[in-house]
Amino acid sequence: MRTTSDYLKLAGKGVMMGAADAVPGVSGGTIAFITGIYEELIESIRRFDLQAIQILFSQGVAACWRHINGTFLVTLLAGIVFSLITLARGVLYMLDNYPVLLWAFFFGLILASVWSLVRHVKGWNLSANLTFFLGALLAYIITSMVPGTLTVTPWTLLGSGMLAICAMILPGISGSFILLLLGMYAPVLSAIKGFEFTTLAIFASGCVIGLISFSRLLSWAFHHHRRLILALLGGFMLGSLNKVWPWKYTLAYTLDSHGDAVPLLQRNVFPSVFSELTGQPTLLWPALALMLVGVVLVLVLDRNSG
Repeated sequence: MRTTSDYLKLAGKGVMMGAADAVPGVSGGTIAFITGIYEELIESIRRFDLQAIQILFSQGVAACWRHINGTFLVTLLAGIVFSLITLARGVLYMLDNYPVLLWAFFFGLILASVWSLVRHVKGWNLSANLTFFLGALLAYIITSMVPGTLTVTPWTLLGSGMLAICAMILPGISGSFILLLLGMYAPVLSAIKGFEFTTLAIFASGCVIGLISFSRLLSWAFHHHRRLILALLGGFMLGSLNKVWPWKYTLAYTLDSHGDAVPLLQRNVFPSVFSELTGQPTLLWPALALMLVGVVLVLVLDRNSG
């Protein structure tokens, strides 16, 4: 039975998930896993099914609420929404003005998260090793893809929501980056900042459809192929490090909905090469310090959740 203090901590985890999901390359699912709520989250979402409707009509609202773990979901969602409305602006400011430092923190966070996840894999064998490798390769390929551009329509908003939410609940695969690949990142972010309720409602509908459908698949995988799904998710995390490497050289730009230039195609480089190509300071020691902070944070969270 959770106490008020437990729910405040849960809301804080939601805040962390929302801040992470605002960055194209970092998954809120990663935060959910390292804070120890990932499987409960997947299982709770999965319970939105016909059985929940039957319980609602036969036993009442309270029983249905308990069945879907409603207080857990609402508390977590409140933290995520609060973060997207408030803290996400600060994260995006850091991304625009101090990208090396922000990426360095998330690099350390995800690197340690790989260890945090794969240590739960019991009995590594050939199939688990291959699954881990394929997950890493798939994430690397996805994070190396060149972003495209979709026309903003109700159907593209709906489909983007379905794809992005599936990525958001997968550790290592960023929903924000999927939106960036589709060319939908700026329109959705602008809708959040501008409180464009119609656009957000369509996007949210896609998220709900994708979330309920994909959570059932993940729940089944955890129950029947736990070792393989953990290996796969660990591989996703490892491959996603390609996206969060701090020192990047931008090869091409595109314009967002406000006419501002945003990176379109980037290449990872060594810090010394970064300084030569861009003329900017490498910030090597502050970046390494923030990497260490990310690693330590994961170790602390892993210890408290385990």
